[in-house]
Amino acid sequence: MQSLFGLTPEQQSLQEIATRFATDKIRPAAPGLDERAEFPAALIKEAHTLGLINLTLPVECGGSGLSIFDGCLVIEEIAWGCSGFATSMVANDLALTPIRIGGTSEQRKRFVESLATGGLLASFCLTEPGAGSDAAGLQTTVEDGGDCWIITGAKQWITNAGHAAQFTVFATIDRTKKHKGICCVVVPRSAPGITVGHHENKMGQRCSDTCSVVFDKVRVPKDHMIGAPGEGFKIAMQTLDASRPMTAAIAVGIARAALEHAIGYAKERKQFGVPISSFQAIQFMLADMATAVESSRLLTWKSALMLDEGKVASIESSMAKRMSADTAMSVTTDAVQIFGGYGYTKDYPVEKLMRDAKLLQIYEGTSQIQRIVIARELLR
Repeated sequence: MQSLFGLTPEQQSLQEIATRFATDKIRPAAPGLDERAEFPAALIKEAHTLGLINLTLPVECGGSGLSIFDGCLVIEEIAWGCSGFATSMVANDLALTPIRIGGTSEQRKRFVESLATGGLLASFCLTEPGAGSDAAGLQTTVEDGGDCWIITGAKQWITNAGHAAQFTVFATIDRTKKHKGICCVVVPRSAPGITVGHHENKMGQRCSDTCSVVFDKVRVPKDHMIGAPGEGFKIAMQTLDASRPMTAAIAVGIARAALEHAIGYAKERKQFGVPISSFQAIQFMLADMATAVESSRLLTWKSALMLDEGKVASIESSMAKRMSADTAMSVTTDAVQIFGGYGYTKDYPVEKLMRDAKLLQIYEGTSQIQRIVIARELLR
């Protein structure tokens, strides 16, 4: 728990590298990328060179070998720069973690190390057009084709799909078994029968590439299945437990940026001859915003530390994700309010932060689903 109150010199150095990259590279490019809904391919390559991609993957797998806690330190800074970029960056950890968790050493070398060292991207394919929160209700099938697996179905809202070299696909081998029939299969982008849809025209996090993916009787070798048939749901849930603190860190980064902009504007903006920061109404808003950001960060750090220590942290990671996402939404909304009419225009940064924040309440498990997880754990 010491890290909650004082970062080590190594952690401070790591944080500074991420902050400098966010300040010098991401923030100047973010408004234009958002306006054009353009994927930041060149910046992603720079981030990979600096070791800011594949943060929590082991060094022997081509990753940076960071703990989840240290990964959260980096991710908050990157999201402070632009959460769309952070989402695209973290998506590789999400897509490759199932292979790290459930794969053999040979599979980890072939499907993780080769991508990570080559700076290639992968996508996590769980959500479907008709199965979002109900992951056990997915309809994509994986059939035994004798010498191969045959995958048929559609996935929706897949991050980095338009630029991915590989997909981690969750499909059912028997729909009647629901979650017990789900399998995890690695599918190369080059496999015949894959169609990637257009980049979705999203409200926020617009530079993050989000597409649909259709698998039309796609054949992959038998050794592309991760774990045994039917173990996919367990692998997916373990992956999401590990990824939720990192998603929460994205939310904290957004909220912190909004708070900083609001404080700066409140000190400069004058009404009735004095800065609006002198008004108690504004002071109370800022105080509540700061408290929520700090609380969200501490809960995120706690869940990350528990996971790093090998503890079960399902309830803590869900709490962190739920609270941080809702904090990001409320803090960015209050920041726009403090900016007034100017905050509602694209000439100022807080409207983008508000648009970006909304997605945190939706992806990686909605805030309502997190509440279900928390309540279930409390009542178990």
